[in-house]
Amino acid sequence: MMVGMLREHKELSLHTVQDLLEGARPHEYKLANHYSNATIVHGRGGKPIRAKTRNQKRLVESVESNDVVFAIGPAGTGKTFTAVALAVRALKNRLVKKIILTRPAVEAGESLGFLPGDLKDKVDPYLRPLYDSLDDLLPAEKLHKFLEDRTIEVAPLAYMRGRTLDNAFIILDEAQNCSTGQIKMFLTRLGPTAKSVITGDLSQIDLPRNQTSGLYKAIELLTNINGISKVFLTAEDVVRHRLVREIIIAYDAEGQRLRAAREAAKKDNEEKSE
Repeated sequence: MMVGMLREHKELSLHTVQDLLEGARPHEYKLANHYSNATIVHGRGGKPIRAKTRNQKRLVESVESNDVVFAIGPAGTGKTFTAVALAVRALKNRLVKKIILTRPAVEAGESLGFLPGDLKDKVDPYLRPLYDSLDDLLPAEKLHKFLEDRTIEVAPLAYMRGRTLDNAFIILDEAQNCSTGQIKMFLTRLGPTAKSVITGDLSQIDLPRNQTSGLYKAIELLTNINGISKVFLTAEDVVRHRLVREIIIAYDAEGQRLRAAREAAKKDNEEKSE
């Protein structure tokens, strides 16, 4: 296998060699060769941006055939980057007139405290991951122009209220940190020719303990509607460091163990009260 992969890829990283020596199959969930040439868009320097895994390809296909798509999966699976690449492609092909990227301004477990500067300076730290994706996909001068003339808009979710978002490709990122009301507000902004991708990771909810993620309810209520679809990505779709996949699997296993323990305790309490 190692010789075959070396012939195909010309070089192998140290981590890939280690995986192979340990008996793992590091690319078994990656796309077959006949899919690898399906370029979504060309990024900075002409770099071809492609779906790297089966579920990323499913996400691309789902966005092409639906107007609203929920992309759910753990960190590092490329769901946001793939969505932004599809948005840039739509803009380049003049299928939309603008891109709108938004996410709720929720801190990831720590307080950022007082932030100096104007309103943009205060909210930009929350939106930095979206800017990072754009940086990889567009030349700096073109990105600056698009941001200046609002062809591309990056804004907190609260800024969507009261608007009609039409002729646009809209991405709601980190939707697991939205309330039910916020997701409903966002989805009811969509105009007749809008397309939207909602990304989220249900294992990384940063809301207060007494607040339920609205993403659960949205998936339950909406994904049977014609024109709305959902795609689930897993640890096998992780395209970051090889250890990210193992970290996600370890935390998922612990989560399942804790849920089973809670269910067992609940059942035991019910039996005692009878």
